[in-house]
Amino acid sequence: MVFGADKIPEIARGMGKGMRQLRDATNDIKGEITKSVDKHGIDADVTKNISGEITKLKDDLEDFTGSVKRKM
Repeated sequence: MVFGADKIPEIARGMGKGMRQLRDATNDIKGEITKSVDKHGIDADVTKNISGEITKLKDDLEDFTGSVKRKM
């Protein structure tokens, strides 16, 4: 993709905002899972597995956006 120099800061801000929203959403999901587990007495290993998968997804997304940022 080709963008003008005047659009790069706007695109970077948008990507940064999107990453922040993703990070906040994953933290909210982890918090809700933990609350539910504590409330219902579910085995904590299940939540660790789910949290691990969410972390992997977040890391993969950060790796992808990092490569996009480097190309700018």
